[in-house]
Amino acid sequence: MLSQHESSSFNSRDMGALIHATHFAAFKHRHQRRKDDVTPYINHPIALMQILWNESNIDDTVVILAALLHDTVEDTDTTFAELESTFGSEVTEVVRQVTDDKSLPKSARKQLQIDHAPHLSDRAKLVKLADKTANLRDMAISPPADWPLQRQYDYFEWAKTVVDRLRGVHPKLEALFDQAYHDGLTCLNQRRAIALSAEES
Repeated sequence: MLSQHESSSFNSRDMGALIHATHFAAFKHRHQRRKDDVTPYINHPIALMQILWNESNIDDTVVILAALLHDTVEDTDTTFAELESTFGSEVTEVVRQVTDDKSLPKSARKQLQIDHAPHLSDRAKLVKLADKTANLRDMAISPPADWPLQRQYDYFEWAKTVVDRLRGVHPKLEALFDQAYHDGLTCLNQRRAIALSAEES
């Protein structure tokens, strides 16, 4: 189990790498929006950094950089070779572990996330936990524009299934996910109650 400030410590000497990774991710995701069709995509990796650094006290440089870059290969034209030449092998390996194979059907990718979760490195588990926490928070505040309510519920349950197979790496971060899950379901239940009330009126 990783405790706060375990592993390589993030300090001022890493600021250049942090700025570089932020600039790199912002450029790669510059034409993309989140699934609500409004939010700039770069807000998502920045949210992971917020969850890891400020809310969970995780100062492992590799984890923070990998969080910023975690969707670049999966969702842009970035290659693993490009990441490795720019940010090194450790960061690239974490990104590799949390990257889905887009050549597979979505159902297969979702099942593989469940299957692979227990076998991820501790660093990759931290990034995955922060990713799922950020996604549930976004779903509660601004759900995907074309997702019906049942699909949102299904996402929450799938995310929890993945996270339940990651547990044991960082209790504080896991508690943040649990809070996001609880709060998000409360929001979904409110939306369902409003929809049912509208149908009855």
